[in-house]
Amino acid sequence: MAKEFSVPPVVFPSSAGNPNVPQQRRAPGAAPFQPPRPSNPGPANPSLPFMSFDVGSAPASSSSAPVFAPAAGGGFSVSGSFEDVPPLLEELGINTRQICRKTISILNPFRVNPNLHEDADLSGPFLFLMAFGLFQLLAGKFHFGIILGWVTVAALFLYIVFNMLAGRNGNLDLYRCLSLIGYCMLPMVIFSALSLFVLHGGVVIFLMAAVFVLWSTRVCTALLVELASCGDEHRGLIAYACWLVYMLFSLLILF
Repeated sequence: MAKEFSVPPVVFPSSAGNPNVPQQRRAPGAAPFQPPRPSNPGPANPSLPFMSFDVGSAPASSSSAPVFAPAAGGGFSVSGSFEDVPPLLEELGINTRQICRKTISILNPFRVNPNLHEDADLSGPFLFLMAFGLFQLLAGKFHFGIILGWVTVAALFLYIVFNMLAGRNGNLDLYRCLSLIGYCMLPMVIFSALSLFVLHGGVVIFLMAAVFVLWSTRVCTALLVELASCGDEHRGLIAYACWLVYMLFSLLILF
């Protein structure tokens, strides 16, 4: 059972009824209280770095930015110009002129210039493979993964076959082999584009396939024999291996 306690009331003295207590009055128009500011402020508190608002104490930036200065003609001249910066393709190692020259050399199967292909690259072959896959996609076939996988396996196959035939004197590396197979895919790309306008299952498309396969085989064999030593006496075997590679790619177009 709860007990009840009697709490006396609290009475606050008021100055209204007591004349001895002075009344505090606020002067009208008085400014609010402001803390005094020192005449010579010292350094900011090191424990509170975010409370420092002294702009003059900030160090100058050491980054080299282009400086704009007024020119004599009324315009502005930039002292740190970007003319010395090389192009993006050059920084990535992509030589478009060299790719065009190699492409033109592939178009003539009877006069192949092997000197252009001494500097191997994968930029041109990648473009040809993507174009081949795009034309296959227009035909309703999604073969991007198959194309990239077959090219990799074909490069390993030709690399092993050629070095086995050449023995210790073979100087064909895998990177150059992959570059040559990719550039010699150009006839297959053209065949894939033309097959979109030819009726499949007829004699014409099979004759076209034979012509373009022989074209790729001849070019790839000539480049492999010329660029790698000790390959002239095994030209027939190298041509047979190249024919097998490009015959597989033609089957992707025919069926």
